[in-house]
Amino acid sequence: MEPSVALLYATVADTYKRLKLLVMDLDQEELFFKGPNNEMNSIGQLLRHLAVVDLHWVYRFKGQSIPLGVQKEYGPLIELTGQLPSVKGTTTVDLVNSYEKVQTMFRLECIKLSEKDLTKVVSYENGQTATIRWGLWHIADHSRYHQAHIGVLKKLYRYK
Repeated sequence: MEPSVALLYATVADTYKRLKLLVMDLDQEELFFKGPNNEMNSIGQLLRHLAVVDLHWVYRFKGQSIPLGVQKEYGPLIELTGQLPSVKGTTTVDLVNSYEKVQTMFRLECIKLSEKDLTKVVSYENGQTATIRWGLWHIADHSRYHQAHIGVLKKLYRYK
């Protein structure tokens, strides 16, 4: 990888490794725990959300739409209600393995990027645009943000 791309990729890869360590010991009940009043997103929802968001970035970098089969496999970013989609009938291992596929696609796209590509503008949400450099940084930052939520859920679950 080009030096700047490699540096940004390393932040995403490291953050993803930390996420896996954070969730590797979850049982099914904890994976679906939604807080003491059932008002929070579950860890399962957050894992799926992170995978779907990163998947969208992979296809933004490619300049392509997400294929229908891939959309069906990963589901939507949000429900029509504006909430994260519920996650049922799965395991932590399945969710991490699904996210691992996205991380592999992401790595393969990063290998193709040049230093100049980092300034390329891609479409973002709600008609906005962003550079690929910002997108790479955002992927790592977004993961760290939700890792904090996962940490809170783990503490709440263990002290309920």
